[in-house]
Amino acid sequence: MAIDIPRIPLGQWIEGGLDWLTSEYSMVTRGISRVTQTGIDGLNDALMWLPPWALLLIIVGLCWWVANMRLAIGAAAGMALVWNMDLWDPMIETLTLVVIATLVAVVIALPVGIAAALSDRLYKVIMPVLDFMQTMPAFVYLIPAIPFFGIGSVSAIFATVIFSMPPAIRFTTLGIRQVPVDLIEAADAYGATRGQKLMKVQLPLSLPTLMAGINQTIMLALSMVVIAAMIGADGLGSEVWRAIQRLRPGDGFEAGIAVVILAMLLDRITQSLRKGRKS
Repeated sequence: MAIDIPRIPLGQWIEGGLDWLTSEYSMVTRGISRVTQTGIDGLNDALMWLPPWALLLIIVGLCWWVANMRLAIGAAAGMALVWNMDLWDPMIETLTLVVIATLVAVVIALPVGIAAALSDRLYKVIMPVLDFMQTMPAFVYLIPAIPFFGIGSVSAIFATVIFSMPPAIRFTTLGIRQVPVDLIEAADAYGATRGQKLMKVQLPLSLPTLMAGINQTIMLALSMVVIAAMIGADGLGSEVWRAIQRLRPGDGFEAGIAVVILAMLLDRITQSLRKGRKS
C-alpha cells in the first residue's frame, strides 16, 4: 500500500512571495526601472553617436595601451568583421548591457566580498548562498525578472546582475583572505587601523585576484545578456533568437561569431589589466 505523502507547495509559496513583493514594492521597482532604462539609453546613445570607425579606433587604441600590438590588430580585425556583417548596432547594445550589469554587480559584490573576508560568521553564511546561485540554471533567473520589471532590457540587467555577481564576491573574499599573515601582523605592529589595513595592505595585494573575479563576472554577464533575448533584451542575443525562430542558421552563426569576438576582446582586455603590464 502506497503512502500518500502530501506535496510541499514550494512553487505556490514562491509565486505568492513574488506577487507580494511586486504589489508592495511596485513604486520601488518602477523607480529602479526608470533609472536603469535611463542609464541604458544614455550609454547606448553615446556609443551609437560615435561613428563605427571612430569607436573601432578607440577600441584598438585601448587594446594597444593595456596589452600589445597583437591584441590591437586582432581587435581591429574582429571589430571590422562585426561591422562588415551589419551587426555593429546589436554589438553596441550588447556591450551596453554588459557594461551596466557588470558595474552594478561589482558595486554590490565588492562590499559583500570584503565583509565576508573580514567576518568568519558572514563567510559561513554567504558561501552556501553563492553555491546555490551558481548552480541554479541561468534560465531560471529570467522568471522573477519579468514580474518585477516586465519585458525588456531592464529585466535583462536584473537577471544578469544576479547571475554574474557570485564570482566577484568569491574572488574578492579569496583575494583578501590570501594576503600573507606576516604582512597583516607587520601592519598591526605599525599601529594601522582596520580600515588602513584594508585600504593600504589587503586590497592592493588582492587586486590581481579581484580583477580575475571581475573578468569572470564580465564573461557571465555576456552569456546571460545573450540568453536574456528570450525576455526582450536587445543586442546580439536577439539576433540569434530571431535566427532560430526564422530557421536561418547562417544569420545565427554570424551573430554567434560576433558574440565570440566581443567575449574574446573583453576577456583579453581585463586579463591585461589584471596583469598590470603589457604582455
